Amino acid sequence: MVAIKIKKMKTNTYNPSPLEVEFANILEDLRDEMNNRLKNCKIEATGIQLDLDNPVLNIDIVDHDGDKHSLVFKIIQRPDKD
Repeated sequence: MVAIKIKKMKTNTYNPSPLEVEFANILEDLRDEMNNRLKNCKIEATGIQLDLDNPVLNIDIVDHDGDKHSLVFKIIQRPDKD
């Protein structure tokens, strides 16, 4: 008879996970710091969606020509690995 060892994951909440939510909030909080580091554009607005399976951070940017751009960051935590 062969014994099978079953490993139980330590993290049991992934959608969204507390780590995903925390990172999304931290990234949004860093808006002013990011603005200080950007050379040719300015962050005009941010929006955060924490209630999704994977939190999303939207950043609206205006470049030096006045053109508007949008960046979307999806925060995904992969399941635990050995």
